[in-house]
Amino acid sequence: MQISDVFAAYADEMDQIEAYLDQHISSDIKLIPEVAHHLIDSGGKRFRPLLHLICARLCGFTGELRFPLAASIEFIHTASLLHDDVIDEAVIRRGKTSANIAWGNAASVLVGDFLYSKSFTLLSIIGDLDIFRLMSKMTNTMSEGEVFQLMKCGDTNLTEAEYLSIVEKKTAVLISAACESAAVLGCLPKEKIRALGQYGYKIGMAFQITDDTLDYMAREEDFGKAIGKDLEEGKMTLPLIYTLDRCSQTERNMIKNTIQNKSFSSETIRKIFTLVQKSGGIDYSLNRAEKFIKESINDLEVFNDSPAKDHLRAVAEYVLSRKQ
Repeated sequence: MQISDVFAAYADEMDQIEAYLDQHISSDIKLIPEVAHHLIDSGGKRFRPLLHLICARLCGFTGELRFPLAASIEFIHTASLLHDDVIDEAVIRRGKTSANIAWGNAASVLVGDFLYSKSFTLLSIIGDLDIFRLMSKMTNTMSEGEVFQLMKCGDTNLTEAEYLSIVEKKTAVLISAACESAAVLGCLPKEKIRALGQYGYKIGMAFQITDDTLDYMAREEDFGKAIGKDLEEGKMTLPLIYTLDRCSQTERNMIKNTIQNKSFSSETIRKIFTLVQKSGGIDYSLNRAEKFIKESINDLEVFNDSPAKDHLRAVAEYVLSRKQ
């Protein structure tokens, strides 16, 4: 089953989420919808809302509340991207000029804040205290992850455990909440709520590890962002962490000096990319992602077989096979 087949199975419900997004981006302050639509309409796959809808169907929940909740999740994700691009001084996002370049840092930060607050307005419509606790804890953890990554930016001694902690806080907790919240809406037993949370967490870990690994192997036109940008921003991701542990002292010094002194050139970036490929950093990282994916599929065993369960398996397989 292809990911396109999964999206097709939820097309009508995804249209309703789009309507919620469009409705709640509206504002008398014209700059707000202009900046927000620039990113929201720029080709994002709505991966997190899709997972929420699949999990809701798996749990037998067909109520209207899944739509504002899915929209809230997408707003949180979009807000985090707007803030990330300011911090990273990004130029490209999803193949387009990033909002911080088009409108400036202040507008990007403030519209991101608007979307965060709007997400909690949508949560108030749902009125479920357990959902509110889950989403509040998740957004707080995401903020911690952003600060931790900022602290560690350019730290060439970053460990694999620290890297995985950043991935967990910045990416995995939101995808976990997208899945777990559907089980809460469905009033499932704690065992199944926990299982869907773990499925989403592991999908999120694999998603980000794969994303970071693609930066060392994808073509820019496929990827939607500048290749090598993570390296230039001083982000120590798993392929590079693995390489630093296994290359020669001379090579290690070259990589560390390049990052610490920000002395990037086309030649040095090519050298580092070659070292990452030779060291096995790409294979190691993809294998780590694959392990998370296998574990995520095992988490679904507490559920009976169904088309929705097959859809979640297909999403898991897509995470490993994607090019962007």
